[in-house]
Amino acid sequence: MITKQDKNQVRKKRHARVRTKITGTTERPRLNVFRSNKHIYAQLIDDSKGLTIVSASTMDKDFGGTVGNVEAAKSIGETIAKRAVEKNIKSIVFDRGGYLYHGRVKALAEAARENGLEF
Repeated sequence: MITKQDKNQVRKKRHARVRTKITGTTERPRLNVFRSNKHIYAQLIDDSKGLTIVSASTMDKDFGGTVGNVEAAKSIGETIAKRAVEKNIKSIVFDRGGYLYHGRVKALAEAARENGLEF
């Protein structure tokens, strides 16, 4: 039986392996996704400078929906895309954080694509 701690260790190992190949630049920042049981977080990161350019999460004060579901992930995807377009960022690199491209992570990515981000 795989415990929750073991699953997270496997995810972190997978994420570290993927991060050796994916880096964000000033022209194409990295869209990082973190998913907890209750919330979802997204950041656009410029790895060359070590800066977070734009962020959005279900913890934000202006987020008004329910948390922990696909609709919340879609809302965060829309929010991060709109904030990125305001800063003239259109092209990004997607970093799924070691999670499977399914469910909330997929919903966030598709909503970001629909609202103007290219990856």
